[in-house]
Amino acid sequence: MTGMTIATKLTLLRVILIPVFVVLMFINNLWTWILSLIIFIIAALTDAFDGFLARKFNDVSKFGIFFDPLADKLLISSAFITFVGLPELGIPAWMVVLIISREFIITGLRLIAMSQGKVVSADLIGKFKTTSQIIVIIIILVIIVFHSFSKSQGYENYSRIALILLKLPFWLTLSVSLVTAYSGISYIYRHRDIIKLEFNNKK
Repeated sequence: MTGMTIATKLTLLRVILIPVFVVLMFINNLWTWILSLIIFIIAALTDAFDGFLARKFNDVSKFGIFFDPLADKLLISSAFITFVGLPELGIPAWMVVLIISREFIITGLRLIAMSQGKVVSADLIGKFKTTSQIIVIIIILVIIVFHSFSKSQGYENYSRIALILLKLPFWLTLSVSLVTAYSGISYIYRHRDIIKLEFNNKK
């Protein structure tokens, strides 16, 4: 990793944390879920911090412009996939498929742009989408931890709280999936010239 900037190292750290997060989530244990929450927050902070460093020191590279949002997509997609594997959350697979599809369609668009010698960076709507996804994931992780802790302690009257809390992940994920879909449509429309050029080149 010699010669890499701090921003690039933070991006790579975020990628390394993804499999650790996923493995801990699938162990289905209170303490591993707490660790998953901590790891996700650390990964999210590296995203904010590497962007800050890149802007402050003018360390904006083609690698960073492409790979930084890709690392975000992998982190966010991994989190939502693990949520589908927890039936008590009630998150349907189609919402997660919608989120992941948008992320990798836009990644494909970025690759096409690169082949045309263009660099497509994240727009304001895309940044809002990513921030909302991260916030929703953290809230859901907190709900998972609270649910697991309360069950393990056998708290009385918890069932009423659980009924409320365990409905939140569905509505939160639905909201963020709609925001994700809108941002994807907006992104494609804004860069429709790239798609047109690609089709014209293949004729």
